Amino acid sequence: MATAAESPVPNESTEIRCQEKSKGGMCYEVILAEPTMPKRPPSPPQQSPTQATIQDKLKAAEERRQSIEANKLAVLAAKLSKIEEASRKKDELSAAFIAATRVSLDAKMNNTEEKREAHIAELKNKLKDHLESVEKTRLSLEQQTEEVRCAVEEKLKTAAAQRDENIKRMLVRLKEHEEQVARVRQGMSERVLQLESQIQGKLEQARERRESIEREQKEKLRNHNTVKIAKMRQMAARELLMKKCECDKKVLTAEINRQREIQRRVQAIRRHHERRAEIVRQNKKDLLINKEED
Repeated sequence: MATAAESPVPNESTEIRCQEKSKGGMCYEVILAEPTMPKRPPSPPQQSPTQATIQDKLKAAEERRQSIEANKLAVLAAKLSKIEEASRKKDELSAAFIAATRVSLDAKMNNTEEKREAHIAELKNKLKDHLESVEKTRLSLEQQTEEVRCAVEEKLKTAAAQRDENIKRMLVRLKEHEEQVARVRQGMSERVLQLESQIQGKLEQARERRESIEREQKEKLRNHNTVKIAKMRQMAARELLMKKCECDKKVLTAEINRQREIQRRVQAIRRHHERRAEIVRQNKKDLLINKEED
C-alpha cells in the first residue's frame, strides 16, 4: 500500500495521516494526544458561623419539625375519622342485617310452624284413612277366610266320600287283575311246557342230523385222504425223479467244466514251459555266439 501524502498538523498533540486504500477513496488515520484536565478555580473562603445564625437555623429546624408533626397528626386524625366512620357504617349495616334476618327468620318459623301443623293434620288424615282401609281389608279377609274354610270342609267331605268310592272300585279292579294275572300265568306255564317239548324235539333232530353229517364228512374225508395220498406219492416220485435228472445234469455239466478247466490249465502250463524252453535255447545260442566271437 503506497502512501499518497503526509501533512504536518499545527497542533503538536494531534496527528492526521492520509493513506490511499483503494482507487475510489481515501483513508484517514487520526492520532489523538493525551487528555488534559482543566484547572479548578480556587473556592472562596468560608465564613465561620455566628451564634445568631445558629439560633436562626435551630429555630427554622424546630418550626419545620413542628410543621411535619402537625401534618402527621392531621393525617392521623383524618385516618381515625375515616376508621370511625367505617366502623359506624359497619355497625349500622350489621344491625340492619340482624334485624332483617330476625324478621325473615320469624316469618320462616311461622311459615314452618304452619306447614308442620298442616303436614301433621294431613298425616293424621292419611293414617285415619289407612286404618279404615286396614279394618275393611281385615273384615273382608275374615269373611273370605270363613268362606274358604266352609268350601274346604265341603270339599273334604265330598273328597272323603269320593275317596271311599274310588277305593272300593280300585279293590274290585285289583281283584279282577289278580284273577287275570293268574289265568295269564297258567297259560304262560302251559305255553312254556309246550315250547320246551318242541325245543327238546328240535334239539334231538339237530343232534341226529349233526351226527349223520359228521359220519358223512368223515367218510368223505377218509376217501379223499386215500386218493390224495396216492396222488401226492405219485407227484413226489415224479418230482424226485425230476430232481435226480437235474442233479445228474448238473454233475455232468460240472464234470465237463472241470475237464475243460483242467485242459485249459494244462495248455497254459505247456505254453509256459515252451516259452521257458525257447528262452533257454535263445540264451544258449547267445552264449555260443559270444564264445565264438571271443
